[in-house]
Amino acid sequence: RLFNAGEYFEAHEALEDAWKQERGAVRDLYRGILQVAVVYLHLTRRNYAGAVKVYERSKKWLKGWPAECRGVQVARLRKDVERVMAQVKITPSEEAPQFDTSLLKPVKWKEETGNKEHLYTCDRCGHEMYKKNCRVICPNCGNQFDCSDLNLYFD
Repeated sequence: RLFNAGEYFEAHEALEDAWKQERGAVRDLYRGILQVAVVYLHLTRRNYAGAVKVYERSKKWLKGWPAECRGVQVARLRKDVERVMAQVKITPSEEAPQFDTSLLKPVKWKEETGNKEHLYTCDRCGHEMYKKNCRVICPNCGNQFDCSDLNLYFD
């Protein structure tokens, strides 16, 4: 919610807490999203050099994930931040006018695509996962998590 409300500093703090608590591979995805929040924060403060620096680091954490993971539209997030950074390259200095914050897009979720069926993608192998009772299970590798794990907020 924080990320999508444009509260990038607070989003970074919340995502950092989730990242520190997570022990699985998905922690890298959390780290990538939190770094996008930092990129956006730098842009709102006209710190273009800082935004470029953090963006370069964030790419490492966001690459390799399936298009959707745990409901997050990762591919769309990557494209959105790439478009923003292409615009930043046109903005040459700190003296440039205020950055157009309408270019900063929210994190999109699977259910926001209009698909009523809530699907998950395994962060280990990339296969579709299925919800059974209150567990989400990957039929390919056996990865699973409780529905309560899905209550983490990335935005």
